[in-house]
Amino acid sequence: MPTSVLLLRAASKDAPDKYESSFVAAGYAPTSIPVLETSLTNVEELVRILSDTSTGFSGVVLTSARACEAWKSASDLVAAPSLVRWCALPFYVVGKSTASALRELDGAPKDIWGEDSGNAEQLARHILNDTRQMSGKLLYLTGDKNRDTLPNILTSNNLILHQLQVYETRGSAHFATDLADVLSKGTDGLDLWWIVYFAPSAAEFVTPTLNLHFNFGDKEDRSQKRRQAYVAAIGPTTHDFLRDTLKLHVHAVASKPTPDDLVSAIKAHDGIDSVAA
Repeated sequence: MPTSVLLLRAASKDAPDKYESSFVAAGYAPTSIPVLETSLTNVEELVRILSDTSTGFSGVVLTSARACEAWKSASDLVAAPSLVRWCALPFYVVGKSTASALRELDGAPKDIWGEDSGNAEQLARHILNDTRQMSGKLLYLTGDKNRDTLPNILTSNNLILHQLQVYETRGSAHFATDLADVLSKGTDGLDLWWIVYFAPSAAEFVTPTLNLHFNFGDKEDRSQKRRQAYVAAIGPTTHDFLRDTLKLHVHAVASKPTPDDLVSAIKAHDGIDSVAA
């Protein structure tokens, strides 16, 4: 039977989901479970900023699909001439998923940079290495869990950053029941699983519940009837949080936050050199 993979994130609304498809192609049995609920904030303030033509911004920084969602929600309420001026600016993003979410918007900006960056630090270095001189401040749309890595690097190099929180995140009220439903469909309560974490905020919320069902240690724990689990992280920030704060041993870390890189890291741990049939 293929090894089960629990993806701690909501599956894409547009099928097929890229992460699930990549794992299936590699011979695994993936399941995605939503772990967080997100609501937009400060949309009126973002509308005000986008409608003001005298604010002197020279670029926009978006590090998540949720930030792109907030941008869309506000831009739908902004007059077209103002929006055209904004979309002529460079937009800086982390990862291909954020770039893809931005490109899917109506009237999306054409100048999108940084999608090959895997984390906030790499994106900050990318912005600093941009050959264009920043003549004004950057608009940085954040959530309530953003770390200071990117702002610290940019401001220490004399770039002005205007941060606006545009969404807040909380744990899903349905996670425990969704997890129980997934596990009830398994054939053996002692099967080996991979647990894949995608963000520190989600990790902190779900791990106490996961501990009721999984043993994250390297030794089997059959006495407590918990499933044995390996841990994977989508990138170094999540890896460090799992290791340093939650004291979890992380067995695999994706070199970049993409489905293929995540699968490759897990296959390398499992000793799989070629795609399983």
